[in-house]
Formats: sequence, structure tokens, C-alpha cells
Amino acid sequence: MSGKITVVGLGPGGADLTTPAVASALAEATDLVGYVTYLDRVPAGPAGQRRHGSDNRVEVERARHALSLAAEGRTVVVVSGGDPGVFAMASAVFEAVETGDPAWRLLDIRVEPGVTAMLAAAAHAGAPLGGDFCAISLSDNLKSWATIEKRLEAAARGDFVIALYNPASKARPEQIGRAFALLQTLKAPDTIVMFVRAAGTPDVQLSIQQLGSVDASAVDMRTLVLIGSSATRTIAREGAAPWVYTPRSERAFS
Repeated sequence: MSGKITVVGLGPGGADLTTPAVASALAEATDLVGYVTYLDRVPAGPAGQRRHGSDNRVEVERARHALSLAAEGRTVVVVSGGDPGVFAMASAVFEAVETGDPAWRLLDIRVEPGVTAMLAAAAHAGAPLGGDFCAISLSDNLKSWATIEKRLEAAARGDFVIALYNPASKARPEQIGRAFALLQTLKAPDTIVMFVRAAGTPDVQLSIQQLGSVDASAVDMRTLVLIGSSATRTIAREGAAPWVYTPRSERAFS
């Protein structure tokens, strides 16, 4: 088959965090497929380039559309925010390939990495991901809340730094409160919590709190939540927010 699909991540916000490889793929595409909010971030392309926008809850359907276009010989770019392999479209594309037209397996399908929100948020705070960490999405659109709770508990008992994606939305504002209620039974009250809103953009906002007294009322879908391990520390700075980091060695301050 002559068609091609490249699944890309635009990065967390600012254009300077979109990689050159992604920018090149976007410029070469005949068709862009993605959630309309992400497509709106893509600069105008060459004459004749077509955009196929859709809602954010139709990922596999969107992937099937992209594969169908590529099967017609088009050069298709599937657009995600952040990194396409982290809670994004790369997985949906391969799910569609596995369950769809066997001819799709002959397509040239590539994934270009991007800067995911977790990395941008951590860099703004300092180095909270310096030790072992994990990422958990609080969205229960594609998995049950029971599964989310099981993973939160395992991460807390394993003393990982935890990055929470999709912490709250208009449809499910209570998820983040339920997550903190569970974590408060498993982790020390002085555990460091970071809220980073609009990571990777000029509008970034950082709030550093403690788990025992955490206030998550301002959390929304543009917020990335980082919850420290027992080793995560702060370095106070005069007139500025402290740096937050997690030592790589568990013996560093033992």
C-alpha cells in the first residue's frame, strides 16, 4: 500500500515544544486527523491539505478514518497533544489496525514522540521525577473507577511519584477528590503535591501543597497533578517558589 500514517504529539502547549520531526511530518501531510482542539493548534499547511476534526471521545473511530484515508494512498498525520503514546492516539491507531481491515497491516505506520505534559510540568517544578515514577489517568471513560483505585493504591504502596492525568472535568469534577481521599489513607500527610496548570505555555501556574491539607478546588483538565514519594523534597528560595526534586538514591538522606 502506498499510503502512510504518522501519529504525532504536538507537545504540551507552546510551539517551541513541538519537535522538528513532528513539524516536518505536519508539513508533508495531505490530511490531518485529530481532536478539533489539537488541530486548531496546528499552523496552516500547504495548499490542498485537508483537516478532519472530531470530538475527543471517538478515538478508535478517528483512527479508523485515518487508516481508511491512508489506504486510499493519502499521507496522513494523526494529531495528539503531548506525546501520542501517552493516553493518546497511537494506541487507538494500533487497536484499529488489530481489529480492522487486514490490509491496514501493510500500511507504513510510524509514531513520532512528543513532550508529554508530565515532563513539562515536572520541569517547571524542578526534578520531582528524579526517582521512580508512574502515570495514571483519572478518566473513567475507558476504564472503571475500581481499576483506577487499584492502580492508585498500588502506586502509593510502592512509593512511586505519581503523575495524575485528566484529574477533573465538568462531567466528573469529583474524581480528584476521591483520588486524594484514598491517597490520604496510604501516604504521609506531609507528602508534597504539585499542581501545574498550562504546563509548557507562558500561562503556566504552579501550586505546591501537602497531601494532608490539599485543596484541589482549582484543578481542571489543563492541570497536571504530581504527588511526591516519601523521598521527594523541597529547596526553599527567597522570593520564589521552592524547587521540588526526588533524589535518585534512596540512601541520599537516610
